[in-house]
Amino acid sequence: MFTWPPTDKRTTMEKGSSAMSMRFTAKARRGMVAMTIAVGLAVGVAGCGGGDTDDKKPDGSASASRKGGSQASPQEGQSAEPLAELRGPDGLTLKITSAQRDPGGFVTINAQLKNDGSKDAVLSSQLTGNETEIMKNGQSFGGATLVDSKAKKRYYVLRDTDGRPLTTTGVQSVRAGDTVPVFLQFPAPPTGTTEVSFQLPTFASAPLQISG
Repeated sequence: MFTWPPTDKRTTMEKGSSAMSMRFTAKARRGMVAMTIAVGLAVGVAGCGGGDTDDKKPDGSASASRKGGSQASPQEGQSAEPLAELRGPDGLTLKITSAQRDPGGFVTINAQLKNDGSKDAVLSSQLTGNETEIMKNGQSFGGATLVDSKAKKRYYVLRDTDGRPLTTTGVQSVRAGDTVPVFLQFPAPPTGTTEVSFQLPTFASAPLQISG
């Protein structure tokens, strides 16, 4: 039986296939677009996650730095080279660590008195000096002096308004192996004078450089 117009089955099938192909392609494109968006979001999220990780890295580094900073370096705890070292009786050694000129018109000396002997050392009363005003305030290092040999001047330990010497007081003895911090204050020599001789009764004298 013939129909008019003639039906081309092959053409219809091909057309159907083309239509299906077009639908499949369109669907595939939508799928690819969706995948692209999903991948983009995944990359964005991963990027944000990476940012968080990077933000945490400095904290970790800072924490490591703090831990490293809290550890003592090999040089910590070691005393600096003293400006002068005076030998005394019974194994006593006085190491002067600083001699600083201060704006107030005086010189502050810091030192360490150590007993290197095997027995406790009793400090001599001579360290206090022979001035009545100082002696009445007990054991001290009031007998120390600074000598400017060029200007031929001697500087004594300063006193406060009550006559107390501006130096460490009350040290009667030093145990074997122990170290006692000592400070002394003197009137400052002229600014042009930077080197003096430090003298303390019963100890050997030593040249001393004034800084500041």
